[in-house]
Amino acid sequence: MVHWPDNMVTYYGSEKILFSNDAFGQHIASAERFDDQLPLDIILEEAQKYYANIVLPYGKQVQMALEVASELDIEVIAPSHGLIWRTHIPEIIDRYNGWSKNKTEEKAVVVYDSMWGSTAELAETIEKTFTSAGINAKKINLEKTHISDVMTDLLTARYIAVGSSTLNNNMLPSVSGFLTYMRGLAPENRLGLAFGSYGWSGESVVQIMDVLTDCGFKLLPEIKVQYRPSDKMLENAAEDLKESLEQNLSEDEKEKEKAQKYRCETCGYIYNPEKGDPEGDIKPGTSFEDLPDDWVCPICGASKDLFLAVD
Repeated sequence: MVHWPDNMVTYYGSEKILFSNDAFGQHIASAERFDDQLPLDIILEEAQKYYANIVLPYGKQVQMALEVASELDIEVIAPSHGLIWRTHIPEIIDRYNGWSKNKTEEKAVVVYDSMWGSTAELAETIEKTFTSAGINAKKINLEKTHISDVMTDLLTARYIAVGSSTLNNNMLPSVSGFLTYMRGLAPENRLGLAFGSYGWSGESVVQIMDVLTDCGFKLLPEIKVQYRPSDKMLENAAEDLKESLEQNLSEDEKEKEKAQKYRCETCGYIYNPEKGDPEGDIKPGTSFEDLPDDWVCPICGASKDLFLAVD
């Protein structure tokens, strides 16, 4: 089962066909039947949209299905929706493996709706700031874009910025609807940013922050402006966001260093920070850099300078 209890994956061994039901599907209608009869980028985009809007909450089930499928000799994948895979099977399996593990790229989606254009100005500033920081960004107006298309971009985006004006002490209905939809699809391991302009009370930004927190996202400092932002306000917002991005990237590098494994050149022993070295009184969670200078390999006794980082 990947999606619903009645949607089972079936393998037809004599023909080496995997009838995958909802897995590997696309919402696409064409006279062509196979994946080598249309441009691959179009098919993969439609497969990504299908996954983001239908399969995303079921990543663990997808991983189990992929594990079973890896042991099968598959020449054809026939989903219940969209084109049949017969040529680009490795490509779609690779995409599913990444999507189901919630792997993201260094890119941002800036999703918003604006009443009189002030929040739209903030959205443009935020998009430009992400781009100037080397993070690919896409600005999406909910008034013009369907939420299913937003989710397609969001599936692989690490940063999610959501903005709204305040209307009757609430965020705009379009933003509220999108956030409800996104929360149900349960993306994980994202960095969230709430922003918006307001005239009187300004509850929308706090409400957005609450939803992003409920989703389990780590939050960047919010951007909140009363009335139409001046050029100076936009400059300040850009500087604040740039600073928080740099700080977050620095923290990420530190986390990577903590998790970095090292291999002994002499005997091949691998030091794993998650496990530490209990016999040497090194607690789990101790990075290689934090090991005492006199620490040695527990297998062969080699010193720290004879260890190399493992890719």
